[in-house]
Amino acid sequence: MQVIKIQHPLDHRLIPAGPVVLAMGFFDGVHRGHQAVIKTARKIADEKKLPLAVLTYSHAPGIVYHQYKDGFKYLSITERKLELLEKLGVNIVYLVSFTSAYASQTPEEFVEQYLLGFHSQVVVAGFDHTYGQKEVATMDRLPGYAQGRFEVVTVPKFTLAGDPAAKVGSRAIRQQIAGGQELAEANKELGYVYTTTGIVVHGLARGRTLGFPTANIEAPTPELIPGVGVYTTEVEVNGQWYGGMASVGYNITFGKAPKRTVEIYLFDFNRMIYGEEVKVRWHQYLRGEVKFAGADELVTQMKKDEQRSRDFLAGIKD
Repeated sequence: MQVIKIQHPLDHRLIPAGPVVLAMGFFDGVHRGHQAVIKTARKIADEKKLPLAVLTYSHAPGIVYHQYKDGFKYLSITERKLELLEKLGVNIVYLVSFTSAYASQTPEEFVEQYLLGFHSQVVVAGFDHTYGQKEVATMDRLPGYAQGRFEVVTVPKFTLAGDPAAKVGSRAIRQQIAGGQELAEANKELGYVYTTTGIVVHGLARGRTLGFPTANIEAPTPELIPGVGVYTTEVEVNGQWYGGMASVGYNITFGKAPKRTVEIYLFDFNRMIYGEEVKVRWHQYLRGEVKFAGADELVTQMKKDEQRSRDFLAGIKD
């Protein structure tokens, strides 16, 4: 998959010659609604024997306008998003740096500079996608701006079976993961197990004294970490996945820690991995953080959490 980084104004020398089918969207999380857009575009590209290109952004557009009071946490950082797009059969990604100058384009300018500049034969996007001021830059209006120079395909709202009123969307998924208890629902809407990245760092080593040595994971990028609680997880270390259970919280049994930590106990694992870059799959929420009477009570509960996690992971392997 070819990734072309774009800084406004577009340098047309960067763009490969020849027509493409183009899918548009920020695609944070590349959830099942996004997948429906990209699969629709992939099908059209196959029928027309054209490459599939995607126009997406290197950061959340709202960051430019300070729309996020507490900062923005991604469901998929750029590296992860590109990985997911490649799995869906995308050939070219135009990774645009969203700036105020880019956003100030009129719909007509956007069509001329970008959609025609990318040699789009067909443009595909979700029903609620906008490409400028939301009042005028809608999918309903795009055929008028296209003036017959390319075809426009709008993908309708994607919902899960049994709940036709609830749109699968990044905002709802972000809320489900941030709360923690609805992680299973979030994974269903994502269409895969939610995955984050991190670096193993030194912690207090308290878990080792309890018989549960943990890897403390520091997230160096603004990814969304599930809310406070205990989870069944898998961790990838040097290309191999290991089952485990994670505690996200403040270690309140031993006095509240100054900041939230992510500690993961890896099953059947006994190696020093400080400094290693790892991936974490978040499978299921087990319980909330509890202040236990002491270490013995905590260990008893952790053994129960471990068994539940081992049973769950054995089940998905089967």
